[in-house]
Amino acid sequence: MSESVLLSHLDNGVLTLTFNRPERLNAFNPALMRAFADAIKDAAANPEARVVVITGAGRGFCAGGDLGGGKSAEKSPEAAVAPARPRAPDSLATRIDWLRRNMDATRLLFEMPKPTIAMIRGATVSVGMAIAAACDFRVVSDNASFMTGFAKAGLSGDYGVSYFLTRLLGTAKTRELMFLGDRLKAEEALRIGLASQVVADDHLEAATADLAARLASGSPIIQRYMKQNLNAALEMPLPASLDLEATLNVLSAQTNDHKEAVKAFMERRDPQFTGS
Repeated sequence: MSESVLLSHLDNGVLTLTFNRPERLNAFNPALMRAFADAIKDAAANPEARVVVITGAGRGFCAGGDLGGGKSAEKSPEAAVAPARPRAPDSLATRIDWLRRNMDATRLLFEMPKPTIAMIRGATVSVGMAIAAACDFRVVSDNASFMTGFAKAGLSGDYGVSYFLTRLLGTAKTRELMFLGDRLKAEEALRIGLASQVVADDHLEAATADLAARLASGSPIIQRYMKQNLNAALEMPLPASLDLEATLNVLSAQTNDHKEAVKAFMERRDPQFTGS
């Protein structure tokens, strides 16, 4: 029996989810779509996971949807042991519903109240672009490449790619990437703001671990409020954003973590946050 299509590892507050279809450059098939949706839901609710890292096994992050994987690509240990689930009759409506349920993974990734990091090497295409853009940080190998890929596949786009790329890169650059589908190298991704940092490939894991450790040492409750402010700022008018900031900042001041931060500052040491 083959390995799981998605690996999960929790260490010192850092939860790493690894797409595990390296023979297909981690292209999404139905089994991986379902596994990723379930794993993101669990990660968002897991208090022990202070930071979530998304990456791909082998030499690619995610090469998009598996257009050529065939029916056999859906088989996995999870599918083999899962109880049979009743299926609705196949129709356009049920296909839309099924895709939409799986696509909710990127909404949860974007909204979860904790920092998220995409650790990227190699090919990052279509759904891979959406997942990377939904994360708070993208640590990128110098061998990585990015391409929306939808236009060349005769598809309009899914997994929130339009939403996330527009907010990350702006409407003009996103339209260029979506309509033309040109491949971006790592340095160009850094220049336009798609990559948070670019590092040598042999330093990718270490650079990501350093960033994840810094984030994991922060206050979970303050990071939650901070991310709530930042996400709301994408949609809210200024007065509503100011209202939210005022509310969450006053709530922050009541936490034990704020008191610990003040005490640590006075004692000239690093604070030890507990999330309370």
